[in-house]
Amino acid sequence: MLELKNVTYTVADGNAGKNIIDHMNLVIPDGKFVVITGPNGGGKSTLARTIMGINPITEGQIVFDGEDITEKNITERAKLGISFAFQQPVHFKGIKVIDLLRLATGTNLSVAKACEYLSRVGLCAKEYIQREVNSSLSGGELKRIEIATVLARGTKFSIFDEPEAGIDIWSFQNLIQVFENIRETVQGTVLIISHQERILNIADEIVVIENGRVAKQGPKDEILPELLGTASAVNAACSKLAPERRSAIC
Repeated sequence: MLELKNVTYTVADGNAGKNIIDHMNLVIPDGKFVVITGPNGGGKSTLARTIMGINPITEGQIVFDGEDITEKNITERAKLGISFAFQQPVHFKGIKVIDLLRLATGTNLSVAKACEYLSRVGLCAKEYIQREVNSSLSGGELKRIEIATVLARGTKFSIFDEPEAGIDIWSFQNLIQVFENIRETVQGTVLIISHQERILNIADEIVVIENGRVAKQGPKDEILPELLGTASAVNAACSKLAPERRSAIC
């Protein structure tokens, strides 16, 4: 279980500070597929980076499996079993896919086993295993390779920050299938930051973040209808505005 207790993350804002995460309390239970959503600028991606230790918190406490990890760095948190997939996957010039998977596992992973992980994310292993992880790969390919490295690590707690960002519709369709498979097969906790209804629809729990705080949290069947109802109301209101006002407001 992951627990945030009164967590705040503050950034400089002129002569004062601005709380991006504002005294947040949040519990993520074990073995759940949890999606965090909410308005842009609400603090979702900052929260993901805070859990991983990329953003050191200003105050509060983070507890993972009963251990206080507030002062632990990224490497220490990774060793405890937390994985992180970035919104924009990193390019590694000169490093092949097989090398990246071996780094993820910390072992001399066999080609056959590496191919299994690539197959799980919908990639034809023989076409990718010796490819370099660089700009020759599309955004969708890089996303799926990064997900394969997370699966290869087999950690207790996996974080995916807006995995749909920057990929085309075809890649997104494949990405949904990958996450549906993860939901059915991965034993640990999966935490995804996303706006996408199709990803929200495969969640066990949904957490809504607004203004750096938890606005709502609960089972998908309880939270998703509320979110879709709100979205429909906003769209209906926008449709009644004059075109110039609609483009400015909606």
